[in-house]
Amino acid sequence: MSSSARPYRGVFPVVPTIFTESGELDLDGQKRCVDFMIDAGSTGLCILANFSEQFVLTDDERTLLMETMLAHVADRVPVIVTTTHFSTRACADRSRRAQDLGAAMVMVMPPYHGATIRVPEAGIVEFFQRVSDAIDIPIMIQDAPVSGTALSAPLLARMAREIANVSYFKIEVPQAAAKLRTLIELGGDAIEGPWDGEEAITLLADLDAGATGAMTGGGYPDGIRQIVDPYLAGDREAAVAAYGRWLPLINHENRQCGIATAKILMKEGGIIASDAMRHPTANPHPISRDGLLDAAKRLDPLVLRWAC
Repeated sequence: MSSSARPYRGVFPVVPTIFTESGELDLDGQKRCVDFMIDAGSTGLCILANFSEQFVLTDDERTLLMETMLAHVADRVPVIVTTTHFSTRACADRSRRAQDLGAAMVMVMPPYHGATIRVPEAGIVEFFQRVSDAIDIPIMIQDAPVSGTALSAPLLARMAREIANVSYFKIEVPQAAAKLRTLIELGGDAIEGPWDGEEAITLLADLDAGATGAMTGGGYPDGIRQIVDPYLAGDREAAVAAYGRWLPLINHENRQCGIATAKILMKEGGIIASDAMRHPTANPHPISRDGLLDAAKRLDPLVLRWAC
């Protein structure tokens, strides 16, 4: 799979944010994390996403992390930068800055705030139009329950047709495969990248629906490649077999350890010094952590031996 030319396809896992035990940014650990993820076969990377704990970062920390990681990657793989913000101006400014620093794409959720503040459909369309007008790189719309905003397949297809840079879609809502299938049918060639998300828990069904990319957690890109590569090469049987092998670990990440998963695995493998979450996010229960490591060790992922 080509990692440098559009359309972007393959496995683009989310890079976790690495903290010290006291909650400070660990930039050396962050760079080792990135190096591992590239060595593990990531087609590309996504930074500053929800699975990066972007919601516990200050604006200055966010900028520092973006500058540090884009410079460290140094075009080895394409990098997607999450630039979500309720403010149209702030999102456009973030997206322009990401582009200037070398981002291949930005990922943006529809504008929302808290549990009740939402924007009507016309405002959502104008929001993405203005962000698109500010940049020249693709926009991936993240369609996820956390925004509390219903984005119908017809609306997403319309924006793909009418807004120049809206061309990638990360679908991680219930019945994601059905929505991907409808989106592709309605949007046609305007849908450059229909992608799977949600830690690959629905990956096989989403690939069957036409997904060409997967944005997963960052702990085992080598495992996700074993599913996606053969599928995109036309060997569904090999993909199904690989999915069956990796599903217990995928499920444990999706249902048990969540955002902490990649850091737990990276600390266990000696890649980073601390798997700490930043307060008030709690670390998983020790039994959940042990269950995760048990599932991982049965598969021998690179994360457990890269630093050896």
